[in-house]
Amino acid sequence: MTLTAARENNGLLERTGELAALDRSLADAGEGRGSLVLVSGEAGIGKTALVRAFCDAHRDGARALWGVCDPLFTPRPLGPLLDVAEVVGGEVAELVQAGAGPHDVTMALRRELGRRPPTIMVIDDAHWADEATLDVIRLLASRLEGVRAVVIVTYRDELDRWHPLRVVIGEIGAGQAITRVRLPPFSLQAVTSLAARHGASPAELYGKTRGNPFFVTEVLGAGDLGVPATVRDAVLARAARLSPAARELLEAVAIAPSQTELWLVDTLIQDAGGRLEECVAGGMLTVQSGSVSFRHELARQALEETIDEPRKVRLHRAVLAALAEPPAGAPDLARLAHHADVADDDQAVLRFAPAAAARASKLGAHREAASLYARALRAAATAPLSLRAKLSEGRAVECFLTTQFEAAAGAMRQALDCYIELGDQLRQGNALRWLSQLVFQDGVLAEAQQIALRAVAVLEPLGPAWQLVTAYCQVAQLLIADEDPEGAAVWAARAVELAGRMGDDRAATDAHRTVGWVEFFAGEPGGLEKLEQCIDLYEAAGLEEDAAITRVVIARTAARLRLHDLAERHISAGLAYCEGIDFDVYRYYLLSWQAKLRLAAGRWDEAAQIAGICLGEPCPFARIHALVALGLVRARRGDPDPWTPLDEALQLAGPRRELQWIAPVAIARAEAAWLEGRNDAAAAATDAALEFSVSKKSPYTTALVYWRWRAGLPAAVPVTRDDPYALEMAGQWTRAAESWAKTGCPYEAALALAGADDEPGLRRALTELQRLGARPAAGIVTQRLHERGVRGVPRGPHRTTQHNPASLTAREIEVLALIAQGLRNTDVAERLFLSPKTVDHHVSAILRKLDVRTRGEASAEAGRLGLTSPR
Repeated sequence: MTLTAARENNGLLERTGELAALDRSLADAGEGRGSLVLVSGEAGIGKTALVRAFCDAHRDGARALWGVCDPLFTPRPLGPLLDVAEVVGGEVAELVQAGAGPHDVTMALRRELGRRPPTIMVIDDAHWADEATLDVIRLLASRLEGVRAVVIVTYRDELDRWHPLRVVIGEIGAGQAITRVRLPPFSLQAVTSLAARHGASPAELYGKTRGNPFFVTEVLGAGDLGVPATVRDAVLARAARLSPAARELLEAVAIAPSQTELWLVDTLIQDAGGRLEECVAGGMLTVQSGSVSFRHELARQALEETIDEPRKVRLHRAVLAALAEPPAGAPDLARLAHHADVADDDQAVLRFAPAAAARASKLGAHREAASLYARALRAAATAPLSLRAKLSEGRAVECFLTTQFEAAAGAMRQALDCYIELGDQLRQGNALRWLSQLVFQDGVLAEAQQIALRAVAVLEPLGPAWQLVTAYCQVAQLLIADEDPEGAAVWAARAVELAGRMGDDRAATDAHRTVGWVEFFAGEPGGLEKLEQCIDLYEAAGLEEDAAITRVVIARTAARLRLHDLAERHISAGLAYCEGIDFDVYRYYLLSWQAKLRLAAGRWDEAAQIAGICLGEPCPFARIHALVALGLVRARRGDPDPWTPLDEALQLAGPRRELQWIAPVAIARAEAAWLEGRNDAAAAATDAALEFSVSKKSPYTTALVYWRWRAGLPAAVPVTRDDPYALEMAGQWTRAAESWAKTGCPYEAALALAGADDEPGLRRALTELQRLGARPAAGIVTQRLHERGVRGVPRGPHRTTQHNPASLTAREIEVLALIAQGLRNTDVAERLFLSPKTVDHHVSAILRKLDVRTRGEASAEAGRLGLTSPR
């Protein structure tokens, strides 16, 4: 069947271009270039209809796998993958049914997609997807090369800033090329054509529906040529033409979101067969693959809203009873929890929601798990204290894993109150230790330290215990955060001594990790070796989360010490861990450090890309690093608006009262101001941070003093003599540059040479800065050369002659392609899930890299370079 025939047979209008884009993706997949296609648009725009027409058109030449995300309050973990697994069976089904995590499911799915090519896999309505499904989409998107398959994800594009799908799409778009298909409403011409067949007023029909295909269909289907005031009225008007018996069945289907199994319909409604036929014939329901559903979720919602509350509760209770004992397979815990909650059945909620939460957590759907625990807690007001404590702790852990630190701390406080009331001191002490960590992550170091000491005070009278060892370790780690390695060493030694007396291997490993951290932080020999030994011990014991955390410790400390190769190695390994066990709380933190390492290495496009991924997630400590990296990329390249990210970084860092955040932000802001020639602002940016750093005897002092020196102030406090910053301030430009080069910091090495008194040194600095694209610093060196009377100073290479055409990033190529289509920046922002300011930045960078002045010139240059392909 041709695409044109598919369009005509399925009633699609004005979708030829979109179908052609899908067809191109499938053709590429047939040649081994698998890809991800994002199909977006408003509710009712026809996303599912488009993709179904596409699949029908290729029914004879490609296998189609279809999974639908549920509009439940808390979606089923891996919901659409359950649908796919039911069809393909084999390894995918085994893993999904066994509760495997997203990484293992993704690998099995990739193998399945390559088993019977070509394959079209659809994940429909991804705006309702659970976290585990979103992880599969993210992982699969980067693993389709060489697979003869196209994966289509449909979603509504009305997503708020922190919607999980928005974060995933932003990350995918920054990492690889994807195909985007956004469906517009019908034109007035199309609506006029449809209206003419029903004798309706085209202008009135278009005015009421704005060309939304579903709205148009419902209004015309209602048979009211006067056009109902709302689409809801149109849906109800169509339903009103059915018999009372058929409407009873409609209501039963309406309270069961997504697809309702035929066996469930038969259980809820007597003599369902004839009623169902009437509903299908009346255009309200469709039957497919043993299930019945409304033609569109908007129609289901319209019907559900009309059901009176007592009947709605009775229906939910009937569905709950039926789903608790399905005719085949295990009960679906997420659906049971949903119906128990809506039915206001607290006993059933407490029976199903915690079990559903545990399963969701195991599958990596931590947001859903946190929501399910919250639902259980609402029903547990009169439950035993021990159960309420367990539920609260469960919610705290899941909120922690999804960087909801304030909510996590609140849940842990509830658990603590329960343990205090129960008189359970061991669990009380452990809850305090956990609460200390959560409060620290939320940004209140002083309170976290007080809580950790309370944990010690509660646990010490109970005698040796693993919980006390971890409390000692917690105090030590908070002292590291407070720039007090000497104090931390005392508490770490106490942990080692206690663990040794206990003979507990786990406690001993935790204690030695803390000792290793303190020693490595302080630059003492042996610390790194201890930490790496602990990784081996954790791996041998199957404690992957602890192994991942240990790599985080090494990476952050190594980066702080400018051991960049070591940091990069452990970041890569840590990211692999976090991906495999769905440990996002530290995944984004590692990515933020990776952005800073790319910045230091002069790989600024990559630094900006990775920072952008981090900024899609509201993880506070990852955001600070990412904002610093992005702000410095812009400042060093002379891109517009370095101050928006640097201002936000300042706002986030200040209240935390930790030098590890305050000093890097101050240093970045001082550099950005200096590059703009604002020495007073550069000096002012470091005032508070310098005082804080000196009081803590911190290594950050040298860098802070350096930027004040750059701004014209004297070095008034002692600095680390062998630090390259100190060497530069001492006039040892060559040694400083060599030191920076060994560290892998080409920009800093060039800046050091920029202080040279001789022309060859200045020329070397200029050449390197121009190679890096560091226009402001290159301008400063050029000015120095001119002041020395040097003529013929090189302007640097033309941007479009470098080895990477125009040096555009993957994201910039996407932006350029949309600009070439005539889209405005606001339209580009909406299409790519970016802020308008971010798009403004990308457009400015594109103009700079292409060495053009206008958007039209950029489009022409992009065409010449072959950069505007939709792929």
